[in-house]
Amino acid sequence: MSAPSASISDPAYLRARAMETLFERLEQLCEGAIAIDRDGRVVYVNEKYLAALGLTRISEAMGRPIEEVIPNSLMRKVAETGEPILLDIMELGGEQLVVTRMPIEDENGMVIGAIGFVLYDHIESLKPLLARVAQLESDLRLARRQLSNARAARFTFADFVGTTAGIAQAKEFAKRAARQSVTVLLTGETGTGKELLAQAIHNASPRAEKPFVSVNVAAIPETLIESEFFGTAPGAYTGADRRGREGKFRIADGGTLFLDEIGEMPLQLQAKLLRVLQEREIEPLGSDKISKVDVRVIAATNVDLRKRVSDGAFRADLYYRLNVLSIDLPPLRQCLDDLPDICARLIEDICASGDFVNARITPSGLSALAHYDWPGNVRELRNILERALILSDSGRLTSDDFVHILPMNGAAVSTSEARMTGSVVPYAEAEAEFEKQTLEHALAASNGQITEAARMLQISRATFYKKLAKFGLASGAPPV
Repeated sequence: MSAPSASISDPAYLRARAMETLFERLEQLCEGAIAIDRDGRVVYVNEKYLAALGLTRISEAMGRPIEEVIPNSLMRKVAETGEPILLDIMELGGEQLVVTRMPIEDENGMVIGAIGFVLYDHIESLKPLLARVAQLESDLRLARRQLSNARAARFTFADFVGTTAGIAQAKEFAKRAARQSVTVLLTGETGTGKELLAQAIHNASPRAEKPFVSVNVAAIPETLIESEFFGTAPGAYTGADRRGREGKFRIADGGTLFLDEIGEMPLQLQAKLLRVLQEREIEPLGSDKISKVDVRVIAATNVDLRKRVSDGAFRADLYYRLNVLSIDLPPLRQCLDDLPDICARLIEDICASGDFVNARITPSGLSALAHYDWPGNVRELRNILERALILSDSGRLTSDDFVHILPMNGAAVSTSEARMTGSVVPYAEAEAEFEKQTLEHALAASNGQITEAARMLQISRATFYKKLAKFGLASGAPPV
């Protein structure tokens, strides 16, 4: 029998019907429902929930403490505090259930119990949401660490984008390394993300709350490298700080020390590093006191250390000590299936640090990038994308935006145009143009780092500077 029309507009009647309808609908849609009184004893359970609870009859649950029916249940907490738990993952019988728990109130608003609903008995459909929540929680923890620690690592495994075989394997090995305090050796070409992965390992490890200290071995003058690593005693030498100086090992104590370009470490320092790795102790320059340190070392190199060992430029015992777990990072040209995702992440980062609105890359733009061999890998890709966005009027990157930016593309266009017009470029002129483009290419691939660019071309820094001056790409002598 339908309700009188006067009742339909009665707010109290509508509210009562809404509550009743909500309960009935939730009970129908959910995979299980259970309710307790103020003392935490079961007062209701529906038929659908019995199998999950390992029961055959409703009477088996009635009147029992909720924890006897559902171990580690949070229902009692909801009944005691009156605070709902709207979305939670509960383990029951080896299964993960998505549940919601709400307090039950009387007419006066007093909490008299709690009711829980199992929304899903399989969480597959919620995996994207749960992954996003987990990422947000990880980002929040990371932001808190960065605010409280000037030497906190910024990147996590979510920042190491890619699913192709090489990247997936590197991630898997890195996640295994994060669970231990073993020494890790990261190998791969320049720009493949070795420091990013080192930070991700640190942030996923028990050392995450401690410092992450990064050192580029090749950038430290040989005369200072020992004091940089191990510190100095007060007044250790003429001109030394009278208060002494803490080295990178002491600063990283309890955390992680990332040694980039480890292959450039001088032989005389390699013996001291080996001692630190073996004995976990350091001796500052000019001091006779030895102190213990607890540092996990992650080393990285873009050269073949085994060849350095055979050439006598790197100690074999240090190589074996560093190479406890080796992780090889694949070059970008072997991960072109990941190019769309990598570009999307890089553009997102570029937009966050610049004045770019609605920036994106089109399929034709991705196709142009995929035809380039990327000797500078992801570092060079970011450089190219940022330059293209600066020069773009729309922020919508197409193949045309990369024609004059990618060195190989530019060379191909010039050659094609020359063939179409039937013109022949003199050999000396063509050779000079090729040499200039090669220098520009190396600079772009190394992000403007002269030492790295010279190494990629396998020439000395002095020769590189001379060639830059020859083509007007730089002026002056190399810095001393």
